Amino acid sequence: MSSPSLTTLQRLALACARHPWRAIGAWLTAMVVAVVAIGALLGGALTTEGNPTNNPQSQRAKDVREAAFPAASTASMTDVVVVRSPRYTVDAPQFRAFVNTLAGQVRDAKNVESVRAYPQANDPSLVSKDRHATMVQFAMPDESTSGIDDVISAVRHADAASAFEATVTGQRTVNHDFNQLSEDDLRSGELQFGLPAALIVLLLVFGAVVAGLVPLLIALPSIVVALSFVAVLGHAFSLSIFVVNMLTGMGLALGIDYALFVVSRFREERGRGREKLDAISASAITANRAVIFSGTTFVIAMFGMFIVPSSIMRSLAVGAILVGIVSVVASATLLPALLGLLGDGIDRLRIPFVGSRSVEAANPEGRFWGKIVRSVLRRPALAAGLSVALLLAAASPIFGMHIGTSGPTLLPSRFEARQGFEALQRNFPGATANPVEVVVATGGQQPAAERALARLRTTLMTDPQFGPGRIEHSPDGTVAMLSAPVRGDPSGDAAVSAVRHLRSTTVPAAFEGTDADVLVGGTTSENIDYFDSVIGPAPWVIAFVLGLTLVFLTVVFRSVVVAGTAVVLNLLSVSAAYGLLVLVFQDGFASGLLGFNHVDTIEAWVPLFLFSVLFGLSMDYQVFLLSRIRERYDETRDTTDAVTFGVSSTARIITGAALIIVAVFAGFAAGELVMFQQMGFGVAVALLIDATIIRSVLLPATMKLLGRWNWYLPHWLDWLPQLRVESPAAQPMQPQT
Repeated sequence: MSSPSLTTLQRLALACARHPWRAIGAWLTAMVVAVVAIGALLGGALTTEGNPTNNPQSQRAKDVREAAFPAASTASMTDVVVVRSPRYTVDAPQFRAFVNTLAGQVRDAKNVESVRAYPQANDPSLVSKDRHATMVQFAMPDESTSGIDDVISAVRHADAASAFEATVTGQRTVNHDFNQLSEDDLRSGELQFGLPAALIVLLLVFGAVVAGLVPLLIALPSIVVALSFVAVLGHAFSLSIFVVNMLTGMGLALGIDYALFVVSRFREERGRGREKLDAISASAITANRAVIFSGTTFVIAMFGMFIVPSSIMRSLAVGAILVGIVSVVASATLLPALLGLLGDGIDRLRIPFVGSRSVEAANPEGRFWGKIVRSVLRRPALAAGLSVALLLAAASPIFGMHIGTSGPTLLPSRFEARQGFEALQRNFPGATANPVEVVVATGGQQPAAERALARLRTTLMTDPQFGPGRIEHSPDGTVAMLSAPVRGDPSGDAAVSAVRHLRSTTVPAAFEGTDADVLVGGTTSENIDYFDSVIGPAPWVIAFVLGLTLVFLTVVFRSVVVAGTAVVLNLLSVSAAYGLLVLVFQDGFASGLLGFNHVDTIEAWVPLFLFSVLFGLSMDYQVFLLSRIRERYDETRDTTDAVTFGVSSTARIITGAALIIVAVFAGFAAGELVMFQQMGFGVAVALLIDATIIRSVLLPATMKLLGRWNWYLPHWLDWLPQLRVESPAAQPMQPQT
């Protein structure tokens, strides 16, 4: 073809294939630079905090509090050490000596700015009712977890080396432990489980060890290079630590998938008798071009998450987009270089039975999938009806979905924050390391606001969801603040409901008739604003992703019906995944059997993130499948023949690609971090549904029922450009002599 884009892809692939060591050397250089950047910059680039970007009430309260109160204020206490002795009371010399020593070690830790301990603080609230336990409160204003390692180490050493029991919990400890669990899951789940499982699928699909390893040689450099970009961007923007997990998982999935399609096409072209460079050229303007289209749909879907005013959601989107773009570049440059270097050597080390001959040339599964699709096309209405009914039944639990977030109670029991939280609840039922903070700007001239704040304190003392509060005034007298404990996990449903009612009803009623500016802050208030920031923009995100995807597919396939069908079918698979997510995690169905935690809520960011990721990934397969169907239809003008050919000719590769992503995200689900269990399970089950019910049954049945209407494009859209995912120019050329 004369299209410049095709010529560019072809020339780029051939240049890399003819000079493979130049291309490989360039990538090796990029990886070295990337590793240096990661080592130097990544450590301080990421945060465990989920910062809002829309300045919600909790953030405004925090800003006023930090401006009005010094760091040494009790209001800034972020964590608490609980010390208990079954033998001694807090007044015993042994108990005092132990607490003084431990408090000194905490005070010496990095970033600790103040410590409160009994009896120096002379605060009875620091002592338990039975006087066998006390709290050592400390403040770490820096939101990073730097320094909390020293505190945790001191507490663990003290707990193990004496007759006293010591634990620690609070904001920084919880962040530290979630960070540690994220790293543990990355290592054990994604790298030790997901990566080997993906390799096994690759070996089975290709039937040769060398061919199976090549996609990994594309995915791993893509991850490293993309991660270096994150290390740089993290110093300019607030990026969550969870971006590492997401980037790794998506990098493995996309890099391997894209390489799978290109390598398969290369082997297919070689099986047809093409010379090596001709086969690489043909792969570039067919499979590589399809990768570009697929990558575009994925990036479109992920860009929708930038609408959400949450640094966590935007961080996950940044990681996925970066590794998606780098994976496309790697498949267009590094992969042709490896194919040019290896040539037919890519088929070395064949695996017995599955590797006895070229599966691309023989296509042994074509007959199997052909039988399935022909049986579906004989009774399309029945097949479509049963499929839709099954998917709607799977989606039905979605109406019981509860949104929440992970708190210390969802950490495994081995973590300090979980142990400390339970010790705090046992010994100090009314205390918390995460109080609610009612910040009142009085201006120093509003006695009515002061009286209202005092009444509010009395009201909260009698509320079983709260506890005795403390009122403090700023040094200049312009700001007053009531800090009151919220009972239970600050991220739990009970605490969230209590603070929601406080914000919406109790506080407005208490300060009615005053001119004070009243803001409710604290960890639970921050969680509420986080939930609202994720849920509120959901309709806009969904509309953005659906709209752009519909437009893009309409342009690619020149059919509003095909594009609309693809969007609706993907919505069905995503809805079914949502329903099964609720059924397993919230309702507890088979959760123990699958090794998942039975929880009360679905992590707030998971549903919207799943929507974007699943839409992007499943559209990858729709593009590959529909392009073959459209190509065949243009040749035969027979919808039944086109659907049969498209499904049977792409089924093996698409199924293998889907199983690879399922394997990678099963690594997420195999970890202990609940939010990633939910995300991994959701992606895996949705892609299994897409690879079986949607692609093999519902799509063929729907296209059969629609007939010629599949290819309907209104006349007023005839101006749309003529794009092809796989170029007609890719038909077999004469072998070079």
